[in-house]
Amino acid sequence: MRDIRVQAGLLIPASEVQESFARSTGPGGQNVNKVSTKVELRWAPAESVALGATDRSYLLRRLANKLTEAGELIVTCEEFRTQLRNREEARRKLAEQVRQALVRPKKRRATKPTKASVKRRLEGKKRRSDVKKSRGSRGDD
Repeated sequence: MRDIRVQAGLLIPASEVQESFARSTGPGGQNVNKVSTKVELRWAPAESVALGATDRSYLLRRLANKLTEAGELIVTCEEFRTQLRNREEARRKLAEQVRQALVRPKKRRATKPTKASVKRRLEGKKRRSDVKKSRGSRGDD
């Protein structure tokens, strides 16, 4: 097995990923009963040497609900009929989950509304107010 490339500068070493195989579920004829095509990858981000301290703590917070009690991230794949395709897809899924978890949202920078947008908003409120006033009493009470 080779290292898993997550993004530029981040590789998960193959030695840190445990790979196991099982028989897939569902229909598939005799093949499903004979061949172990389902792939399960296990990776412990808390013990990984691939991550720096800040990335590790951020990743553990973001993936907290996907980690087991032992701190492992488990990815399975049984979409395809061959073990090789399922293995490649599971590796791609693992890399994608880690990549998405490492994305940090941009900090929001407070801005003022433009004078034109304030004017448009107030004019709209005035128009709406006039519409509602015209619905009121008829004046001949």
